[in-house]
Amino acid sequence: MAALPPQLPSASTIPALAAAAAYINARTFLFYDLGMLRSILPTLLNVAWWRNRGRLNYFYRLEDLATSKSSENRLFLRFEDKTYTYAQAYDTVLRYAAWLQDRRNVRSGELVALDFQNTDTFIFLLLALWSLGAVPALINNNLSGKPLTHCVRKATTRLVLIDPVVAGNIGEDVRSELSQIHFEVVTPELERQMLSMEPARPPDELRNDIDGNSMAVLIYTSGTTGLPKAAIVPWAKLAVVGSFTARWIGTGKNDVFYTAMPLYHSTALLLGFVHTLSVGATFAISRKFSTSLFWDEVRRHKATIIQYVGETCRYLLSAPVRTDPVTGENLDRKHHVRVAFGNGLRPDVWNRFKERFGIETIAEFYGATEGTMAMWNLSRNDYSMGAIGRSGALYNLILGRTIAIVEVDHETGLPYRDPITGFCVRVRPDEPGELLFKLPPKDVGSRFQGYYGDQESSSKKVMRSVFGKDDAWFRTGDVVRWDRENRVYFMDRIGDTFRWKSENVSTAEVAQVVGLHPAVLESNVYGVQLPHHEGRAGCAAVVFKPSAVVGEPNGLPSSETLKSLAQHVRQGLPKYALPLFIRVVRNGAIQTTGTNKQQKNRLREEGVDPAKIGSDTIFWLRGDSYVRFGPKEWKKLQAGGVKL
Repeated sequence: MAALPPQLPSASTIPALAAAAAYINARTFLFYDLGMLRSILPTLLNVAWWRNRGRLNYFYRLEDLATSKSSENRLFLRFEDKTYTYAQAYDTVLRYAAWLQDRRNVRSGELVALDFQNTDTFIFLLLALWSLGAVPALINNNLSGKPLTHCVRKATTRLVLIDPVVAGNIGEDVRSELSQIHFEVVTPELERQMLSMEPARPPDELRNDIDGNSMAVLIYTSGTTGLPKAAIVPWAKLAVVGSFTARWIGTGKNDVFYTAMPLYHSTALLLGFVHTLSVGATFAISRKFSTSLFWDEVRRHKATIIQYVGETCRYLLSAPVRTDPVTGENLDRKHHVRVAFGNGLRPDVWNRFKERFGIETIAEFYGATEGTMAMWNLSRNDYSMGAIGRSGALYNLILGRTIAIVEVDHETGLPYRDPITGFCVRVRPDEPGELLFKLPPKDVGSRFQGYYGDQESSSKKVMRSVFGKDDAWFRTGDVVRWDRENRVYFMDRIGDTFRWKSENVSTAEVAQVVGLHPAVLESNVYGVQLPHHEGRAGCAAVVFKPSAVVGEPNGLPSSETLKSLAQHVRQGLPKYALPLFIRVVRNGAIQTTGTNKQQKNRLREEGVDPAKIGSDTIFWLRGDSYVRFGPKEWKKLQAGGVKL
């Protein structure tokens, strides 16, 4: 008897099946999770393959691409008017490596500091050091004096290679403190010497002792709460981050990844450069970020992926519309960019940035250089706008037990512990708490290598007996909120959150509301101590749009603007979270790190004392408006004559 053919679904059942699939996906984010897993699993297999073959060092990625007929002539690097194919870059790297080995006696395993802006030379030196099995220590090129001395000393290096553009930062104070260290400015003449060397390939033995936990690069924290700490980035982390993000975004060999973010930081180095090298695409760089030149550079390099950090997108959004000088055409959307990739894009900027510049996809991530895990949000619609990460049922089933959000004691700045059990307490969905990542309790070092030469700081990042005896968890120091739809939102850094009227105030939440006012260009919210008051009162340092101020170019906001802002915050915030003070920043810029992240320390220390704020001006909330706050009002506060 002939077998019956399989029964096909009727035309009426197909829409029902599609609707059911859509419903399941909407409830579980199955497709999103599968996309994440399709990025993670091949990455882990690749990294394991490279490790087993002794080829985890990323010099081998360059070599493979430079010696393959299909990719040797593909563009690898674009910088200013210069371009290099993979083959040309490989030849240059071998010559630089020969000079480092023969003329400066650089050996496998030693640390060599690089103090550079983003340049082609920096990229070649980085790869040359990797080819020798050496470890680059990446110095923030804005540093000088004590912080620079500290960073070089932490690297335990004998050689610092310096960009001529920043050589002036190496003052006599630094040289005298570090007299045993050789500071070498890499001038054009010195580069010509390097290029005159024979391009001899360093032998594999120099790189053979590298495993997943071996240090690939030393990257320093921003130092916003003290001197920078030297975070160890191991080879396994470097390879996993670069390979995963390329798959997650869908980067291909024909993409051009553009960044103006500093390569001394992990965002540009790992998620930009290593990401690009992982798939053999083109990496385009600018020396440093410039609001006015950013889109010109994007168009010049035909970038398809751009990178942002912190307030970068806000600065770009605040710039006037660019037009073609001949045709008058609006150039805001005249580019090839399909993805903006980075971290720190605030909710109040998110959609305005996408709409003005015609960006289809935002790839927002959360992570730290020294961190053990990260969060990811590939967003093409409003659903996950402003989230630092999102996930579904499948992802949570696999990785959910390695992530926890716990209650915070804001008086101590530590996770709260139940007085009976002694263990930490997980928060409920939609409640804020500190984000923790699980570590293997018997082998913490396999996941968290810590800070180089700083065991005290390293140990502070690890908590024990969090939910069970002797378990181990990594402290991020960040307060987040995980909602019932599995979206994760950044709330604050622990230490930035302040208490007022017995309530915890999230500076990020207040800054979002202030930033949505049409007259506000940028805001930075923090808590200030006041005489005769407990806790800290909210203060917002604000840069107003030129159209909202009156008087000289650095004028003050109009009375209408101040009244409108007062009404706006009263409508958008609970009473305890209102910014009671506004500090009008007169020079048009709020202090940031080299990666465009706002700094609060100096603002907190200066408070609202008119004698400490320089040319800025303070206003305070009185009734239905913000009004001028000067020495007379400060004296009343000091005398206890005002109760807020």
